[in-house]
Amino acid sequence: MTSETGAERLPESPIRPYGDTTGDGMVQLSFTLPIPHSKVAEGAAAQLANKMGMDPALVVHARPMGPGFTFFVVYGPVSHLVDTSKVEVVERDYPLLTPKEANAAIKSSLRRRVVVVGGCIGTDAHTVGIDAILNIKGFAGEKGLEYYRELKVVNLGAQVSVPQLVERARAEHADAVLVSQVVTQRDAHLLNTREMSAAFRESYPSDKRPLLIVGGPRFDESMAEALGVDRIFGRGTTPGEVASFLVHRLTERKAS
Repeated sequence: MTSETGAERLPESPIRPYGDTTGDGMVQLSFTLPIPHSKVAEGAAAQLANKMGMDPALVVHARPMGPGFTFFVVYGPVSHLVDTSKVEVVERDYPLLTPKEANAAIKSSLRRRVVVVGGCIGTDAHTVGIDAILNIKGFAGEKGLEYYRELKVVNLGAQVSVPQLVERARAEHADAVLVSQVVTQRDAHLLNTREMSAAFRESYPSDKRPLLIVGGPRFDESMAEALGVDRIFGRGTTPGEVASFLVHRLTERKAS
């Protein structure tokens, strides 16, 4: 459904999941149990789904995942409703800029190039995310930050320690620090982010600290303040969104 302006409009609340027919409440759930594959294991998967509100629960896929583990896909209806009027999300509060517009805004407002230092901290060796934002090849049809004439990008790659990140940021006089975290076992991404933000706050006066930006598929965008960073970007973020945020926040900071 769309409005007169062509923008998509939310349906009236409450709403139910859709599977085979509108409002049937059907959902698909996947998980792993620490149990060898067997009829008992499939029964345990169905029991778990029942306890989560799926009734009846149909195990549509079960596959061994090494010794002592089984992966399941379960399908069935739930009775829960969703009230979209009570959903809380982090909305974009700045305009999206083209590379040309971003360059022009930096040049006219800051009158110098913006320095961005990025990398993956801790033991995280997954550079796909940070490369998608920083490298010129970019992501989703958009050029990365290296393409922006008024941005100087320093990509430190993977497994960068927090002290190394702080030291390089100081040496480069960084305006912003971008950190990507994909490894999330035992909340490593949260622990690393808190360590990073604390280190920057100890090393910089509050008015001189670079913008701290983190991204990754398992972050909750509403946790920026709790983690001590300026912005969290989730899955699907494009280079243009990051560049636009940098321009918005840095020019706002200079104006104040």
